[in-house]
Formats: sequence, C-alpha cells, structure tokens
Amino acid sequence: MNKPATSVTPPPVTQRTRSSAQITVLFVVLILSIILLFANFAYLNTQSNHDKQYIGHAGELRVLSQRIAKNATEAAAGKALAFKLLSDARNDFERRWSYLREGDKSTGLPAAPVAVRDEMEAVRQDWENLRKNTDTILASEQTVLSLHQVAATLAETVPQLQVEYEKVVEILLQSGAPANQVVVAQRQLLLAERILGSVNTVLAGDDTAAQAADAFGRDASRFGQVLEGMLGGNPAIQVTRVEDADARARLAEIAELFQFVAGSVDEILETSPELFRVREAASNIFSLSQTLLDEASHLANSFENLASGRTLDTVGGYVLGLLALASIILIGLVMVRTTHRQLQETAEKNERNQQAIMRLLDEIEELADGDLTVTVSVTEDFTGAIADSINYSVDQLRDLVATINHSAEQVAAAVQDTQNTARQLAKASEHQAEQISEASLAVGDMVESIDRVSAHAYESAKVAERSVAIANKGNEVVHNTINGMDNIREQIQDTAKRIKRLGESSQEIGDIVSLIDDIADQTNILALNAAIQASLAGEAGRGFAVVADEVQRLAERSSSATRQIEALVRTIQADTNEAVISMEQTTAEVVRGARLAQDAGVALAEIEGVSQNLAELIHSISDAAQLQTSSAGQISHTMAVIQQITAQTSAGSGATADSIRHLARMASEMRRSVSGFTLPAPAEPR
Repeated sequence: MNKPATSVTPPPVTQRTRSSAQITVLFVVLILSIILLFANFAYLNTQSNHDKQYIGHAGELRVLSQRIAKNATEAAAGKALAFKLLSDARNDFERRWSYLREGDKSTGLPAAPVAVRDEMEAVRQDWENLRKNTDTILASEQTVLSLHQVAATLAETVPQLQVEYEKVVEILLQSGAPANQVVVAQRQLLLAERILGSVNTVLAGDDTAAQAADAFGRDASRFGQVLEGMLGGNPAIQVTRVEDADARARLAEIAELFQFVAGSVDEILETSPELFRVREAASNIFSLSQTLLDEASHLANSFENLASGRTLDTVGGYVLGLLALASIILIGLVMVRTTHRQLQETAEKNERNQQAIMRLLDEIEELADGDLTVTVSVTEDFTGAIADSINYSVDQLRDLVATINHSAEQVAAAVQDTQNTARQLAKASEHQAEQISEASLAVGDMVESIDRVSAHAYESAKVAERSVAIANKGNEVVHNTINGMDNIREQIQDTAKRIKRLGESSQEIGDIVSLIDDIADQTNILALNAAIQASLAGEAGRGFAVVADEVQRLAERSSSATRQIEALVRTIQADTNEAVISMEQTTAEVVRGARLAQDAGVALAEIEGVSQNLAELIHSISDAAQLQTSSAGQISHTMAVIQQITAQTSAGSGATADSIRHLARMASEMRRSVSGFTLPAPAEPR
C-alpha cells in the first residue's frame, strides 16, 4: 500500500521576508559606504602627501633663488667656495623644478596639476633666464679666480714698488741728481698708484671698468718704459740714465718686482671682458632672483590653495561615515523588530501545536488497545503529517497481522512434512558415514605408498646433484688444464723467440770476431813489415824491431783467441738451432695436448648437461611424488572432515526434527499473539 500524499500550499509573503529584504539592502548600503569611505580616505591621504611635497618643493625654490643670487655675487667677487655653493644650489633648483614639472618616480609624486599651469610657466621663464646667467658664471670659474689671484698679487707688489721708488727719490735727492730724474721718479710713484686703482676698478666691474682696463694697460706700459730709461737711458721719452750706484741697485730690485706686473698686463686685458660678462650675469641674477622669488611664492600659494580646496572631499568622507553609522542603526532597529515579531509568532504557533497534539492523542487511544479499525484525522497542523504517518502504519500493521495469521497456518502444515524428511535424512547420513570410513582406510594405505616413492625419488635427486657437481668440477679442471697449456705454449713461444734472438746475436758476434781476425792478420803483416824495416835500419832500428816482435806476438794471440771465440759461437749457434727446433716441437705437442683437453672439456660439458637434465627429471619426479603425498594427505584429511560432517549431519538431522517441533509450537504461539488485534471485516464480494 502506498503512503497517501498531503497537499502543502506555499506560504505567502510575510513580514519576515520584507524585514530580510530591508536588512539586505541596509547591509549593501553599509558595505558600499565603508568602501567609499576608505577609498575617499586613501585619496585624501595621497593628495595630502602630494600637496605637502608640492608646497615643500615650491618653498625650497624660493630659498634656492636667493641662495643662487648670494652665491653668484660672491663668485663674481672671486670667492672659490662660492662657485661650489652656486653649482650645488643651481643643481638642487633644477632637480626640484623637474619634480614639479615631470613628477618624482621614487616617491610617486605626479607632475604639477593643470590648475597651476600659469604659475609654473612664469617660474619656468624666470628660471631659464637665471639658469643661463648662472651657467655663464660657472663656466668662467677658472678665469675669475685666476684674475682675482693676479689682482691680489698686484695689490701686494705695487706697494712694494712704491716703497722702493720712494727710496730711489731719497737717494737721488741726497746725491744731487738732476731735477728731471727726481721728477720722473716721483711720477713713477703716481703711476704705480694709478695701476693699482685701475686693477681694483676692473675687478669692481662698474661702468668705468672698461676705461680702467685701458688705463691699466697704458700706465703699466708707461711705467715699464720709464723704468728701462732710468736704468739705461731713453732720449725718446726724455729720461736720462741714473748714475748713482745705490739708486741703480734699487731700480734693479724694482725691475724684478715689475716683471710680474708686466706679465699680468696681457692676462688682465684679455680676461677683463669675460670678467665684465660675469659681473653682468651676477647683476642679472640679482634682479631676476627677486622676480623668481615672487613667482615661486605665487606657485607655493597656488599649491596651498589647492590643498585647502580639498575640504569638499573631506566633507564627502564625513557624509559617508554618517551614512554607514545610520545604516548600522537601521539594521539594529530592523533586527530588533523582526526578533520581537518572530517571538510572538513562535508563541502562537506553539499554542496551536499543543492543541493539535492533544487531539491526536485522543484519537490514538483506541489504537493502543489493539483496535486496528481506527483512522486518525489528518489536519493542516504540523500533526497532520504525523496523523498521515500513523494511518499509513496502521494500514501496514493490518496487512502484517493478516499475513502472520496466514503464514502461521502454512508453517503448521509444512512442519509435519519437514519432520518426516528429517527422519529419512538421519538414516541416510548414518549409511554415508560407514562408506566414508572405509574410503578413508584405503586413502591411508595409498598415502604410505606414495611417501615411500617420494623418499626414493629424493635420494635419487641427491645422487644426481652429486653427479652434476662432479662433472662440473671435472669441467673446471679441464678448463684450468687448457689455460695452463696455453700459458706453457705462450712461454715456450716467447722462449723460442728469445733463443732465436740469441742465435742472431751470436751471428753478429761471429761477424765481429771475423773482423777482429782480419785486423789481427793485418796487424801481423804490419809487424812483419816493421821487423823487415827495422833489420834494414841496422843498429838504429833495433829498438823498433823489439816493438814489432811484441806487436806480432800480440797479433798471433789475438788471432788464436778469435779462432777460439769463433768455435764457441758456432757451438752456441748449433745449440740455439737445436733448442729452437725442440721448442717448436714442444709447442706443437702442447697445442695437440690443449686440443685433446678441449675435446675432453666438451665431453665433460655434455656429461654435465646430461647429468643436469637427469637431476632435473629426478627433482620433477620427487616434486610430483611429494605433491601426490600432499594431495593424498589432503584427501585423507578431507575424508575425515567429510566423515565428521556426516556425523554432524546425522546429529543435525535429529536436532532439525526437534527444531521443527519447536517451530510448530512457535507458530501456534504467534497465532495466539496476534489474536488480540481487531481487524476490519473483509469486504463482501459484489
């Protein structure tokens, strides 16, 4: 029977659904507000850092503009340190200006915004003009420093010239020199003063600097001509030669001092135009620095105005923060209201459920008494599903009780048939046990016979293994014999080669001995000739005759020894040839012996193979016999087990009969146990 289905209507849209939707919307607003708040904060923080850097760079530009003007003036005045400070200030200004114009990648600073484009353009124009004048000063550093060094040296030298000329004037006055010489000397004092004044005017760089440079050149030239005239006379300029020795000594010292002044004239005249340009550049820088200061101040003020104009973004951050706070408060209110409504709905639902439970308990009281005709009412409460399940269970229980009654009747009928079958099975089991006992005895005899066969096969296998081992050892001995003969053959061949080389060496010795014999013969002939010559010489050749006799006897002994050596060499050659022939015969015999040993090795290898095959066959027979023994043992064990099973089957048949009788009693008790249930009357056939 299938379980009946209950219809469930979908719940309508409730206040809870609307509250959930409101909370979701408020959460979305809260998250968006927080995200926008953090984004606005990050943007404001970044812009604030950029504004600080912009304002800092613009402020430094103002300071650097005045520092450049100060250092430019000092550099034009010849101070060496001012040039380095001017270069550092110029490079620092250029670096910070590039940060404003192009941005700074190291700090992430972008280029200045478009809002300050006009102020940036004004600063750019002033800075380009000021930078050109600054570069002019820096390019003339060596010239300016050199010129001021010359001027400093002149400032020390010219007063010395004046002091020396004053002494010359005193000497001339004391010595009664002509008045024109005294006047000329006094005029030199004035020229020296004018030279020093002209140099200072040139260094000052004012409007009369160019005229002062020309005057310096003329005065220095005039001073040199007069000095030379006083030393050597110069009628062209009406200067007579000074005759006083002391005055001339002073004039010589003045000439040495004036050499530096004369050498500096060309340098001052050549470099003075460049110094004038430096002075002009310093003056331009001074005037431009004030304009650049004003423009940099305007730029800094513009950056500050941009920073103060970002209050709108700050207000936006406050608005987003308030929006997030309002979202949190509204979410809390909606959740409190929803919770209160849910508690009220839960209380009402619990009350309805309690009433439905009481109704269900009242309806199933009769079912507890065994009345299966009861049907529980199905309502729309949560107990409706329980009631539906109870009705389904009652239907199943009705079918079960009816089935039990029917099965109990069938079991009672089948039990009688089973008892008769069990009795017949017990008798057959007893007869089977007797037959199995006889078969077990026969299998035991067969196992003993197979054990004896297996033992004999095992002994045969051991004998075969020993045969294989002996054949293997014989084969190894033959191989060792072959290897030994090969070694002997190689040694004999090597010895034969050595003996052949010995024969060849003895042949060479024979050749040498023949040569010695020839030499001895020639020596003997020479000795005879010498003896003849000595006899012809008479008394004068008697001493030489004695020597010739000794040489002849020595030649005869050498010839005799040579013949003995030659005989020994022939004997050695004969023995060597016989030894070589014997070695070759021995080598041939060794080769034949090795071949015979190799044939014996092949035969032993075949014997070893046959013995190995025989051992394998015997092992196979032994293994098969052992396998048969094991199988026979297993068969014997199996027969014993079957005998035990048969005995157990016989005993089980009796027990089965008892169990069947017990089953009949249980069927009767089962029928009595379900008799307490009341079933509905069966439907009458129409």
